[in-house]
Amino acid sequence: MNGINISGIQQIGIGVRNVHEAWGWYKKFFGIDIRILEESAPAEYMLPYTGGIPRNRHAALAITLQGGGGFEIWNHKDFEPKAAAFNIEVGDLGIYAAKIKCIDPEKAYKWFQSEGQDLVGHVLDVEGKKQFFMKDLYGNIFQLVEAKECYIDQKKHTGGGHGAIIGCSNIEKSMAFYNAILGYDTVIYDKTGVFDDFKVLPGGDKKLRRVLLGHSKERSGPFSQLFDSSEIELVQVLDRTPRKIFENRFWGELGFIHLCFDIQGMDEMRELCKQKGFPFTVDTGQIFKDKSFDMGQAAGLFAYNEDPDGTLIEFVETHKIPILKKLGIYLNLKKRKPGEPLPKWMLSSLKYLKAKDIVEP
Repeated sequence: MNGINISGIQQIGIGVRNVHEAWGWYKKFFGIDIRILEESAPAEYMLPYTGGIPRNRHAALAITLQGGGGFEIWNHKDFEPKAAAFNIEVGDLGIYAAKIKCIDPEKAYKWFQSEGQDLVGHVLDVEGKKQFFMKDLYGNIFQLVEAKECYIDQKKHTGGGHGAIIGCSNIEKSMAFYNAILGYDTVIYDKTGVFDDFKVLPGGDKKLRRVLLGHSKERSGPFSQLFDSSEIELVQVLDRTPRKIFENRFWGELGFIHLCFDIQGMDEMRELCKQKGFPFTVDTGQIFKDKSFDMGQAAGLFAYNEDPDGTLIEFVETHKIPILKKLGIYLNLKKRKPGEPLPKWMLSSLKYLKAKDIVEP
């Protein structure tokens, strides 16, 4: 992928009913406490997914310095966002669950249990990694996967995002997409059957095909050491017809709304996606050209395309992020050599963006 650097999964988008409430939960239980940006404004450029009308929303992007991707917490303000009109089952089309880095799943499970959280099943060893499922306060499913590497050890049970479980209708087509465009070129396992770890999930007692994808090349770019490696698990149901998770709903309504990758080389990514038959459906790079889209305290460019089943993939080229907002100190990434990771001391300075439990207006 000449000219393209992928730092990793920057964030997974989560549509919620109350951004303040959601912030407090994700901060406490997943340690997502470094607020990169926050904005209340119309989503002007997402018209293909918001009924052709700019929709007012309140959004906050937060990460953790323990490592892994962050969350973009997204709250519609013009109307009450809806959940799916049916019971979502594993293998339905779209992002079914978010994967979270977990230092010690056994200890984490006991802690979540002591906090009265909604645990789904028990800790199991799957292909040599301990993992378990749990729900957030809105019923979204998270898979906590053993991953002991920390960027900065903050003595938390979890790091950030480690990937996603994504339902698809044809695994071969989806594998080709995630390989060619996002570099997931390694098959960690490919198995078919009824699986003990999935039996605790709605629809998980049915025959499924599961393919877990990783990437053989280390991620490159300014945030590559922070976001680190990730995995995508594709799931295809074999004895029923899956439904689209966001059927008859707008982007930003309740649930996992997109998977976002931090990249360098938006022009090259645009061309690659076009060549592979998955062109951008939203493209601020064509609107702003050599400039940046202002996202509150941060700036950059973003674009979207869809995987073969319409799951939304976001690409963000970060140009500027705040370090010390009160002093007007920002990190300008456009001046740095492409592909070069930021030094640890520089990323560590993001600790000054640590925010309170409740998002501040």
